[in-house]
Amino acid sequence: MDRSSAILQRLVGLHPRQIDLALDRIERLMIALGSPDRDLPPVIHVTGTNGKGSTTAFMRAMLEAAGKGVHVYSSPHLVRFHERIRIAGPDGGRFIRDDDLADALAEVERANAGEPITQYEITTAAAFLVFARNPADALLLEVGLGGRLDATNIVAAPLATVITPISLDHQRFLGATVEEIAREKAGIFKRRSPAVIAPQPAAALEVLEAEAARRGAPTHIANRDWVAMPERGRLTFQDELGLLDLPPPKLLGRHQYSNAGAAIAALRAAGFDLPPVAIEEGLARVEWPARLQPLRHGALVDHAAPDTEIWLDGAHNPGAATVVAETMADLEERDSKPLVLVVGMLDTKDATGFFAPFANLAAYALTVPIPGADASRDPADLAAEASAAGLPAAPMPDVASALARIADDPDAADGPPRVLITGGLYLAGAVLAANGTIPQ
Repeated sequence: MDRSSAILQRLVGLHPRQIDLALDRIERLMIALGSPDRDLPPVIHVTGTNGKGSTTAFMRAMLEAAGKGVHVYSSPHLVRFHERIRIAGPDGGRFIRDDDLADALAEVERANAGEPITQYEITTAAAFLVFARNPADALLLEVGLGGRLDATNIVAAPLATVITPISLDHQRFLGATVEEIAREKAGIFKRRSPAVIAPQPAAALEVLEAEAARRGAPTHIANRDWVAMPERGRLTFQDELGLLDLPPPKLLGRHQYSNAGAAIAALRAAGFDLPPVAIEEGLARVEWPARLQPLRHGALVDHAAPDTEIWLDGAHNPGAATVVAETMADLEERDSKPLVLVVGMLDTKDATGFFAPFANLAAYALTVPIPGADASRDPADLAAEASAAGLPAAPMPDVASALARIADDPDAADGPPRVLITGGLYLAGAVLAANGTIPQ
């Protein structure tokens, strides 16, 4: 076991709840550590329901293409915890080394002195220590959950804040309606810090605008102050500075045009005057695993029939399912293949709402457990949810068995299928680990 993993396991006992949104504990800990939150590189703070990771990945790629050093804090990880903390450096930086993470965690543990604290707060404090001690031109800081009471929200004066599309998710912690969730997300807005708002449902946008005004944050709103759209196979971006005619994003899906646009708008609002060539290079070389990622080889892929097209995506709520289903429909128009879903989800998610966008698109779904997840939805129950949404489904013991079942399907007369493995980032991480496709 890594040194850091042993520390993280020990720290779980300091707080009985996995999620307890509050700022008092992290504020106390920052003071005990000498306030590293005040010594961070310039911060762009990102929240939202869907698209946070992709928008952050675009910003990182564009900044690095311009020769900037970029730290990134994100969650959850896919395979190893170290993926949450990326340190600026040549050639795109690197995930934090285990010894550096273990040393930071140990320092935070000593400063905390046994007081109640969540694991997320401890790891956020450790990340802040590391970021404060390593120079960079920017820190791209993703919210873990919500915004207002997330541990990352102790940052007092970000260069800019970003709200990616909001939909229903984590209602137990953030509220039962889109409006309530939007209010929690808007908690990251700060006075005089530009608030970049990606396309939103009307109800969410109304709340975000009101909260930005109340908090004194100038807004940069999609389709009002800036526009990003596909046009003749390219990305067109326009704001008050003019028009950019750009190559299409490397990341697949119509929604990635919007995410790329939010990234460009955020960097401009934050004061980064990037040359168009850096934006173009960023769009061309951006990487973000488990977001419509093709799996072409590996130990798990070997269970599929030859020429099977396999995609992996971490979508886990109805909003994300809708945009992924749109992408699958686009692929179907260009290259018709029968679509089969392999889905594993946590029992806290809206499974019926997740399956609904695929009801008239996929041939059927195979449901699987998420390895190592205590809150994994029982595959039989998940199959029943798919059926309730109008999608034929059957439970399977694991992803490898599901791929083998698809390979042996006697009704697959139309040739090799298109398989989408989806349902959440925890499943995606397990798939990447089993396949040997580890994020770098």
